[in-house]
Amino acid sequence: MNPTPPPPGTPGLSMTPIGVIESDYPDKFGIPRQPGLATAARACLVLTPPFDDPLAVRGLETFSHLWLTFVFHQSPPRWTPLVRPPRLGGNAKVGVFASRSTHRPNRLGLSLVELLEIDTRRGVRLRLSGADLVHGTPVLDIKPYLPWAESHPEARAGFAPAAPSRLPVDFSPATEATLAERPDGDSLRELIRQVLAQDPRPAYRTGAESRTYGVRLRDLDVRFRAVADGADSIRLRVVEIVSVRGA
Repeated sequence: MNPTPPPPGTPGLSMTPIGVIESDYPDKFGIPRQPGLATAARACLVLTPPFDDPLAVRGLETFSHLWLTFVFHQSPPRWTPLVRPPRLGGNAKVGVFASRSTHRPNRLGLSLVELLEIDTRRGVRLRLSGADLVHGTPVLDIKPYLPWAESHPEARAGFAPAAPSRLPVDFSPATEATLAERPDGDSLRELIRQVLAQDPRPAYRTGAESRTYGVRLRDLDVRFRAVADGADSIRLRVVEIVSVRGA
């Protein structure tokens, strides 16, 4: 679908990223679908020149959370007016503006993250928690979060009225041994658990199945499959953790 041309005399828009994300997610598959769902994930926003002036973040340390405006740079430029949200099983369609789909006009995203630390020793690096952003994501803007103005617990949430349910996750003996050998094993185990508990498998697949899936986290390929826990419940088991060369 081609975008509608702007009215005559309307200037074109041009935006320059102010920085780029470094994160535990080298690939978009498996990334939590909302911010704050995987607090074990590490992320850093590295500001780029000329926006890496420490004066630009003076006072930001007094805020605990930030809004990041970014670009879904791995999504195709093409968009459609109807999308299939995973929360509706990947089958029902809603309007793109009634969703948080990555396939949208201008590919703009908005994410609420926790600010842990500001490092201005060499440029500006913001250490973040709860980010749902793939490594390399270009960020267009930062704004402080104001809970008294922007938190409305009574607001309606449409087809996503509550946080998604989480699946139990366990680890095979071999994967536990792999984690035990890594200096970041404890935090990595928790990250894997938080990501897989949200069931990153395609939404149109249900129930236990024999297929093995892989999620890239940090420098690893984490392979898992569904295991039946009775007639109506499943858990996800991590069956292999493989180092990805060059990651």
